[in-house]
Amino acid sequence: MSASGVERIAGAFAGSGKRAALMPYMMGGYPDLERSAEIAAASVDAGADLIELGIPFSDPLADGPVIHAAATAALAGGVTAGDVIELAASVSDRIPVVVMTYANTILIPGVEPFLDRLAGAGIAGLIVPDLPYEEGAQIAAAAAARGLALVPLVAPTTTGGRLEMIGARARGFLYLVSVVGTTGERASGQASLLPMIARAKQATEVPVAVGFGISTPEQAAAAAAAGADGVIIGSRLVRAAGEGDDVGALIAEFATALEVA
Repeated sequence: MSASGVERIAGAFAGSGKRAALMPYMMGGYPDLERSAEIAAASVDAGADLIELGIPFSDPLADGPVIHAAATAALAGGVTAGDVIELAASVSDRIPVVVMTYANTILIPGVEPFLDRLAGAGIAGLIVPDLPYEEGAQIAAAAAARGLALVPLVAPTTTGGRLEMIGARARGFLYLVSVVGTTGERASGQASLLPMIARAKQATEVPVAVGFGISTPEQAAAAAAAGADGVIIGSRLVRAAGEGDDVGALIAEFATALEVA
């Protein structure tokens, strides 16, 4: 029997060989489908341990201007959720892929048909930032039935009791938003990571990955030093993709920064 998505994610964190697993984020279909497929393959070659793959959405409330603009461009280019799922399938045999999507993208076709498509493409899990804990039971159960990890997000403002509830239901990993606000590059904001990560790790049995605002190899290394099990790099890589830079080379810099000394 092949490993489930949950098991593949666990294996990626446990077997990264780094101080923290490296998870680059990319917007599916940006700057176009062909280029995003090349970036996904380059991410694997550059040392990524998992990939977070965004499905473009018209109102991405969790995303800052860089990723929002990338989603808008992908939608204008005709990119669909199905296109992104096919893109994920092109690399899912090489690396665990976790899609980032919004609730309407799941609810319009139906929870079970949508999750069937993810599982059929070899996708390991999904992140749904606008899905409140109280409304997530159906999707969580349907994902679990298919071996998919429903990865929840917690923030610096998440209260203790709520953090415990979310942490207990987390599958794959717990996504710790390191700042208050949307995704985006930031020059600072790492000072409070140590207590935030410690608090999150006490609330869950799955790895804790830190994202939002990590845009330099030094910040990634600092997150690892503060105890993060994984680091997620988003806006910096999306900006590089839009500017035609070598995204694989940039990911390799992050991988080097996370090497065990």
